[in-house]
Amino acid sequence: MIANRSSPSATVIPVLAYADVTEAAAWQCQAFGFAVRLRVGTHRAQLVFGDGAVIVTDRERVADPLPGDSSHSVHVRVRDADEHHARATRAGARIIRPPTDYPFGERQYTAEDPGGHRWTFSQSIADVDPSSWGGSAP
Repeated sequence: MIANRSSPSATVIPVLAYADVTEAAAWQCQAFGFAVRLRVGTHRAQLVFGDGAVIVTDRERVADPLPGDSSHSVHVRVRDADEHHARATRAGARIIRPPTDYPFGERQYTAEDPGGHRWTFSQSIADVDPSSWGGSAP
């Protein structure tokens, strides 16, 4: 896997949605000892703790929310998003978004498991300076 300054290095990253990202990130830092790694406006923040990470996102901006539940998903870093997508498809995963390249240096797809949980699988395809797409370090 290549390193990408726009993505936390952790392999499995919970994504938690809140009404106020700034307030939620500040609380998690104060209460749980996380540190802000990267901010994206006021709608997204990457927090780190040791070699782990969590992404805090704006509940109103969650893409394709599940009926009655748009509070969480799981972000997983993979070596090859297309190969992983093919495997998930063969296994019957419901594909929400097919593999797509994003300006922050990631190729991602989103699937839903049989329990209705959303999973985004992300391959780093470039090392992108977060300031080039609107991210800012604290």
